[in-house]
Amino acid sequence: MSTRHDKAILDAIFNPYLPLGEGTVLQQECNLKDESNETEGLVTQEELEAKTLEAEAVRKAESGILTEAVEMFSLALKLAPGRASIYNNRAQAYRLLGDDTAALQDLNRAIELSCGQGEVARLALCQRALLHRRQGNNTSAGADLRAAAALGSDFAKQLLVQMNPYAAMCNQMLKQMFTKQNQRVGLNQ
Repeated sequence: MSTRHDKAILDAIFNPYLPLGEGTVLQQECNLKDESNETEGLVTQEELEAKTLEAEAVRKAESGILTEAVEMFSLALKLAPGRASIYNNRAQAYRLLGDDTAALQDLNRAIELSCGQGEVARLALCQRALLHRRQGNNTSAGADLRAAAALGSDFAKQLLVQMNPYAAMCNQMLKQMFTKQNQRVGLNQ
């Protein structure tokens, strides 16, 4: 059994562009209450098998065996089609395989299933924002980053600042001021 620390290290390797703690997640966050479901809170055998498959698929993806990982995520989804984290994790594998269309579909589904709340939604929103940004759609990227930031993502907050044209302009002016100041100090010595 791996510890949280082990998972953080693997996340840092598997997701080098995300800050620590912003990697894969293996739990579903959205708890929609179905008043007609008397067995709420009980986990079925299929859900347990799906969790096991998902964890194994994450290990495969972390080992670089991406096609097999996608297949395992798909099997897990057949057992537990309402599990948002599987969609989020499969989207990461699709992204690494270069299939942005499939990744975007999975991220949309993960956000929908997680009700836009919790850790799965936060991670899926960040991934989707990166895809939108790569496609040149900064408006959608910004909306996803603001939603992820509202859910506590430091990564989203940092990227929003970088994307803000006013912040970029201020940073450029500060850089110029410090450069001039350093040149003056160097001349006076």
